[in-house]
Amino acid sequence: MAETETPKRSPEIRKDKIHNRWVLFSPARSRRPSDFKAKSNPQPKNQTKCPFCAGHEHECAPEIFRVPEHSTNDWKIRVIQNLYPEVSRELDFQNTLVTVVGDVAVSGFGFHDVVIESPVHSVNLSDLSPVQVGEFLLASKKRIEQLRNCESIKYVQVFKNHGASAGASMSHSHTQIIALPIVPPTVSARLDSMMEYYKQTGKCSLCDIQPNEFLIDESAHFISLVPFAATFAFEIWIIPRDHSSHFHEIDSEKAIDLGGLLKLMLSKMSLQLNNPPFNLLIHTSPFQDDPSHAPSTHWFIQIAPHLSGVGGFEIATGCYINPVFPEDAAKILRDVRISN
Repeated sequence: MAETETPKRSPEIRKDKIHNRWVLFSPARSRRPSDFKAKSNPQPKNQTKCPFCAGHEHECAPEIFRVPEHSTNDWKIRVIQNLYPEVSRELDFQNTLVTVVGDVAVSGFGFHDVVIESPVHSVNLSDLSPVQVGEFLLASKKRIEQLRNCESIKYVQVFKNHGASAGASMSHSHTQIIALPIVPPTVSARLDSMMEYYKQTGKCSLCDIQPNEFLIDESAHFISLVPFAATFAFEIWIIPRDHSSHFHEIDSEKAIDLGGLLKLMLSKMSLQLNNPPFNLLIHTSPFQDDPSHAPSTHWFIQIAPHLSGVGGFEIATGCYINPVFPEDAAKILRDVRISN
């Protein structure tokens, strides 16, 4: 059957009420939305002796814990220190700011860990079963709860880079966790924007979302959608139905439920977009957040495919250009059929 041409649209500028920023939708840049696929997704070079594979555990930085806890050669998940950390757990964090002619700096204290999702080199996160993806999420939750015990840590970012152009340096599927003694400005801006929405409406901005034509799929405890002002073409958010400020509040039942929906979204995206490079981000709240912020803050997962580069306009303005309208992207992803 011949594909129906997508009606031409005029450019549109939409406000992202979660992050308080604008996104320019410019269909003149695009082909038909269904034609979008990654041209190529070069993976980091395969190591002949990958330290993340089973049998090479001794080549890694120190292990923090594994799943199952007392497993030997039959482990499913390992959480280890990063061999080349961006921050150092060895430093003493000083609350006193160092100021030199108006510039401010603190020591580079923090934690940088790696979650190895499988002992098998060729297995991606989307290849795991819903229960196994749920176990990965629970391992991330466990590590976050451990990091909460460090009084100096204020924020933890869980992120996954898939593909070399998305920042992955190793081809063995893994996720990273960085714990910081500061709250990053983008996080603060998101929380402030969500608080402002709550003050104006009395509602949480994520609880108040009406998915409608933006919905991709849903489960008992989560919904997946393309956000109204998606920064990236075919960007996906997975949002808890129940209001919750912190990812680490997830329980086992919800983790397995989320595992199924996350696996489905990754599979749909891979099939439709030719296994694109992407970043998977868990947006949560700071540990020591003001209790008055609780009604307005709501954690969620963002999956951002890399289908086009960032140009000077985006860097200069912070206003991204997206060539695919979110409702079109949502329909295409809804229609992707995954064989069991």
